[in-house]
Amino acid sequence: MDLAAQIYSLTLQVPKEDLYWLTSQVGRSTVSIPSNIAEGAARHSRNEFIQLFHIASGSVAELETQLLLAIYMWLISGDHLISRIEEVRKLLLGLLRSLKMKPVTHQSLLITTPL
Repeated sequence: MDLAAQIYSLTLQVPKEDLYWLTSQVGRSTVSIPSNIAEGAARHSRNEFIQLFHIASGSVAELETQLLLAIYMWLISGDHLISRIEEVRKLLLGLLRSLKMKPVTHQSLLITTPL
């Protein structure tokens, strides 16, 4: 969520004539990351959860590519976000590894949240 807010701030630096196509693409990939994680957490199957984490990881790669293109084309400063994207990628991969290593039990499939 923090990454999405930071990316939105960056798009404010893009020239107005190029804003739509960039924000459209970047917006979809940025929002896709936490959305797929949330959807996966709501599923009752660990395999579905893992699949949605893979989709979120793909969105991280898309976002990184789009950000690099924006930096290249408009010489905007987004280097700090490239390292943030790398952090998000590492977190996702770590969570994926953890999910794949755990034995399947009924309890491991339940997602609980504090009230």
